Amino acid sequence: MSKRLNLREFQQNLIDRLQMTDSSESRVSTLGVQIAGRNWLVDMADIGEVLPLPSLTVVPYTKSWFRGVANIRGNLFSVIDMATYEHSGAVSGDNNNRVLLVSERHAFNAGLLVDRVLGLRDAKSWQQSEVDGQVEYHDESGALWHKLDVQSLLEQPDFLQIGI
Repeated sequence: MSKRLNLREFQQNLIDRLQMTDSSESRVSTLGVQIAGRNWLVDMADIGEVLPLPSLTVVPYTKSWFRGVANIRGNLFSVIDMATYEHSGAVSGDNNNRVLLVSERHAFNAGLLVDRVLGLRDAKSWQQSEVDGQVEYHDESGALWHKLDVQSLLEQPDFLQIGI
């Protein structure tokens, strides 16, 4: 007969392992994305989920960067084309496009449409600078990365006014 599993011991063991993982110095907390050919870093705490581009319902009389609303598991999310919002063109519309759902901690049902996700990035050792109030990084190969501050994006008056 197999050994009976004690649920309480299992849960405690799982909690202990998660806490050890969370306290690890090597944990990467930024996601690299591409918006209009530019590399961006997004704090993982600001992202609730990453999805392929869902079906969108167009909303009339809105700004060009407001792509529409999407029904994601019964909740409506506004989808913003970040390339158009940044005045850098528009998202390509190919299969690499992804929507970054803003984390629930911001209490804002929004999805940020990006060209592609480049994966987790560890920018701790990268050269950091600030240009016009914007944080920039240079990775080991010299590539330029911008920091996307989701909180300040959500506070911008232009971002909040979608109507034309």
